[in-house]
Amino acid sequence: MGLAWTSLGGSALYVETQGIKRGLDPEGKPRGGGTLKVTGQLGDVMKESTDIAYTVARARLAAIAPENTFFDDTDIHMHVPEGATPKDGPSAGITMVTAMLSLALDRPIKSDLAMTGEISLTGKVLAVGGIKEKVMAARRAGIKTIIVPEDCRRDFDELPVYLKEGLDIVFASDYSTVFDATFGSSC
Repeated sequence: MGLAWTSLGGSALYVETQGIKRGLDPEGKPRGGGTLKVTGQLGDVMKESTDIAYTVARARLAAIAPENTFFDDTDIHMHVPEGATPKDGPSAGITMVTAMLSLALDRPIKSDLAMTGEISLTGKVLAVGGIKEKVMAARRAGIKTIIVPEDCRRDFDELPVYLKEGLDIVFASDYSTVFDATFGSSC
């Protein structure tokens, strides 16, 4: 679950992924080069984020599990539901990487975890806006743990105590921190 800023405040942003195993070519060999298809009413910035997230997820999987060929053997369909609601901005980057890695590693993500943060090609977690609204959305959704960019620590610290109370906050400057908080220690 990602967290998004909207003109009406924050909201939970669900990112779904589904893998479709590639078939065999006419010679009976597996077809390589999995592809990414993205649906949901996404703006240009968010579409760009999906491409970056796909590259980061592929690189991360190659680093932690080089024997895992999931992204080479499988087409990925990523969908951001509520298609009638336009969505744009980079803050779902770490959420998209995590959704793809969850699929590739066949490891579920805790239902009480949400995150926000832009991802760079090198895996840096970059600052985003709307932290107050996103924390409020997480509380409404029953979230217990939120992953937030390290560069947004001051924004979080300035929130009223009643909004922060009872939340476990993980500040991340690099995707490895997101991975560890989501899946446990790095492989």
